[in-house]
Amino acid sequence: MIPHSPPAAALQAGGDAVGASMVFVMRLVLALTAILTLFVAPGDLGNRHGERTLLSSLIFGGYMLHSLALLLAARRYRNPFWHGKLVYWIDLGWFALMVYCTGGGNSFFFPFFFFVILTASFQWGFDEGARITLGATFLLALATWLTDSNINHGHLLLRTAFVLALGYMIAYWGGMGVAQRRRLSLLRDVSRLSNPRFGVDQTIATMLTQTRDFYHASNCLLLMRDSGDDLWQLHSSGMPGGRSTLSRLPEGAAAPLLVFAPQALAQYSAPLHPRLPRTLESRQRVPGDTRWQPLAPEHVEQLIDLLDASSFVSAPLPLRKGEGRIYVVSEKHRFSRVDAVFLQQLAAQVFPVIENIVLLDRLASDAAFRERQKIARDLHDTTIQPYIGLRHGISAVRQSLQSDHPVSAELDKLLDMTTQVISDMRQFTRNVRQGAAQTEAELLVALRRQAQQVQEFYDIQITIQAEEGLAISDRLAAEVFQIVNEGMHNIRKHTRARSGSISLSNADGQLRIRIDNDTPEGPSAPFLPGSLAERTAALGGNIAIDCDTPGHTTVSIAIPV
Repeated sequence: MIPHSPPAAALQAGGDAVGASMVFVMRLVLALTAILTLFVAPGDLGNRHGERTLLSSLIFGGYMLHSLALLLAARRYRNPFWHGKLVYWIDLGWFALMVYCTGGGNSFFFPFFFFVILTASFQWGFDEGARITLGATFLLALATWLTDSNINHGHLLLRTAFVLALGYMIAYWGGMGVAQRRRLSLLRDVSRLSNPRFGVDQTIATMLTQTRDFYHASNCLLLMRDSGDDLWQLHSSGMPGGRSTLSRLPEGAAAPLLVFAPQALAQYSAPLHPRLPRTLESRQRVPGDTRWQPLAPEHVEQLIDLLDASSFVSAPLPLRKGEGRIYVVSEKHRFSRVDAVFLQQLAAQVFPVIENIVLLDRLASDAAFRERQKIARDLHDTTIQPYIGLRHGISAVRQSLQSDHPVSAELDKLLDMTTQVISDMRQFTRNVRQGAAQTEAELLVALRRQAQQVQEFYDIQITIQAEEGLAISDRLAAEVFQIVNEGMHNIRKHTRARSGSISLSNADGQLRIRIDNDTPEGPSAPFLPGSLAERTAALGGNIAIDCDTPGHTTVSIAIPV
């Protein structure tokens, strides 16, 4: 089975910098060897009558200069062009010219084609290696035909078949090497799961996205439930923009995704064409059986209609206390049985870690619940009660004054403010005691309410903006609320700004918070808000301050999600 080719990314998919440097050096060695051979033994290279000596010298000399220029440029500049696919196709053209001017099919330089096939295959995988192989075979035949009208067809057929067969084998092995490196890279990446404090759902969403990208799939589905639960959890990573969703399904709704044996691997690929029914692949393998057995057609048809895909692979989840299945679905790519086996290996690597995160999360939640009870009692006794006493004192002073007294209006306003603060603190205490989590919508409502209070109390207008479809987990939402709230109060305490704006967005796997405010007092000196910096660092993020624009200050916070 042909291995998947890697995505078209520069050197990352194809090896390290040391290997790339070695290719440039070997290219120059081949060029020097070729030009030395041309001058040492020209009679053995198809130049017995000397009719192509000048042309040969120009071609071999040009290739040596080309190789030297590539080596120097690669050492001096870090440009993806020097490591790209175009360089290998240029090499192929040079080698075709060498074969043409040194005897065509009888040339000693036709093995140079294998240098291009080998390097392209082990750097870019099977697809590029196969294309280079076909190109080399065609150019060898073309150079032989242009060189001599009296072609030895048997000799030409043997050499082109040799290049084609050996080139395919090199491309296949090279593709396997690249595929293995990509698989090891994925296993390493999924082992570096998201911050457990953001919850297991965020960890699963990250894993599904990485798996979908690895397989070049259109969707990755995860169906699972704990033992004793009535509802199934369905995670999907196929939403527009790469977003993940979580749904809860009853037994009947989840049944179409559970048609296989509990521990069976499954693989399906639609026929290449309706007239080629034998290209259909529909197999499953149960534990203890080394052979793949055909899938029941009625189950496959229902599942294909549900997934709206032409190919999928599925593997069971190795859960200690629960059950489930993972699907990788594609509308264009054809998956193989090797893909299904690797999906099972990937699940075996990831889900024990996820179960450990669930266990740690429960332990942390129990400990946090007890801590919240203590904090709520301390807040009530040490903070709310003094505020209540302050309100009673203000109320007593207000009642002792006449309604037309000059400070009556200010006391009424102060009384309203203390009442509002006491109400907010009581609500906060209830949330702390109950552990109420803020969802994305609740977060924005709470932030806009805080901004409204800042405007009412301090006459500072702050706008809250969030991009459509903003994805924030409940745990992260609580942290974001504190960060944004602190940012609003920093505008009030440390500037004389009368307006500001706060925006939230997701980009490149990070939650980005941008806090802007005008500075009427002029350019701001460089500073670092200590509380914001500490909260951001605790979440594994970074903070940046921009005071370069006159009359404007921007605080940018990026938190990995």
